[in-house]
Amino acid sequence: MENPARTLSCRLAENVEAVCRHYLSNGRRCGNYWIVGDVNNNTGRSLYVRLKGPLTGKGARGRWTDSATSEHGDLLDLIRAREGLTSFRDTFDEARRFLRVPYVTPTESRGRILSECDTIALARKIWAASRPISGTKAEAYLRARNISGDLSDAPLRYHPSLIYREGRKSLSRKLPALIAAVTDNSGEITGIHRTFLDPARDTKANVASPRRSLGAILGNGVRFGAIDEFAIIGEGIETVLSLKTAFRHLPMVAALSAAHLAAWRPPSTQRRLVIAADNDEPGRNAARRLSGRMGEHGVDTTTITPLSADFNSELRKNSLDTLRAGVERLIGAHAS
Repeated sequence: MENPARTLSCRLAENVEAVCRHYLSNGRRCGNYWIVGDVNNNTGRSLYVRLKGPLTGKGARGRWTDSATSEHGDLLDLIRAREGLTSFRDTFDEARRFLRVPYVTPTESRGRILSECDTIALARKIWAASRPISGTKAEAYLRARNISGDLSDAPLRYHPSLIYREGRKSLSRKLPALIAAVTDNSGEITGIHRTFLDPARDTKANVASPRRSLGAILGNGVRFGAIDEFAIIGEGIETVLSLKTAFRHLPMVAALSAAHLAAWRPPSTQRRLVIAADNDEPGRNAARRLSGRMGEHGVDTTTITPLSADFNSELRKNSLDTLRAGVERLIGAHAS
């Protein structure tokens, strides 16, 4: 017998981006995910909805997680939470209503481009077209944030003129960008992270979303050094590079957001993980979730949190020696 809930969930998943645009209109597409603040459609980056994948099973499109609250589910659960519905019948009625009502979708040509485009291949193409970071505006941006470590072997590059578009209907422009390679446990590039830069100053570009990911990001990360038995993991590239400046010999990885931090997939050799959490609610919640998951894998975890918003803020506010001393006592023997 056909399962009505599963049938509706699959039909919603077939139109996952349209669902997100309708119920989570304050969010935006970021690579293979729709990012928004929460199920109440507040702005932010805590809740992410998978836009690619099979209709059912592991990695299914339409599956969502809020890293701040640990809420998760499929698109039926999302509609129920968003609309404040209390019964399955009301939720089903709302889902059926949505599927019957015409909704705005991207143009046919844009839809074909998105459906045919392999985002991982596109990410690799942008990476290949980028240049080494040494002596570029991308390096100057990081140096302006007091990051003084050697970047020559880092998975970072510079693109002088990368297309930036605010939204699907907005005009595009070209901006310089810091490009970071996202890799999986085998070392394969699965995506990139772009930090768009101001053409005139050594700061992020003054745009709505200067940081964007492309490709398969979830569970992967930007790796600074080979990850084996021990690693430090944080959210942002600047946060991790601040710690790398203090502890240049330690392997580290940037997960790129709180949601992705919570979903980090360790290599099979991992035995100890230091989680460098941002000092906010999404960061602390993500660290707790990751710590719990690592415990299930037999990985010993320690969470460190800065007094400032993140470890780059800590580095810029205090001296490198102060940052090193504060973290050294928390990570123990690995610091030496």
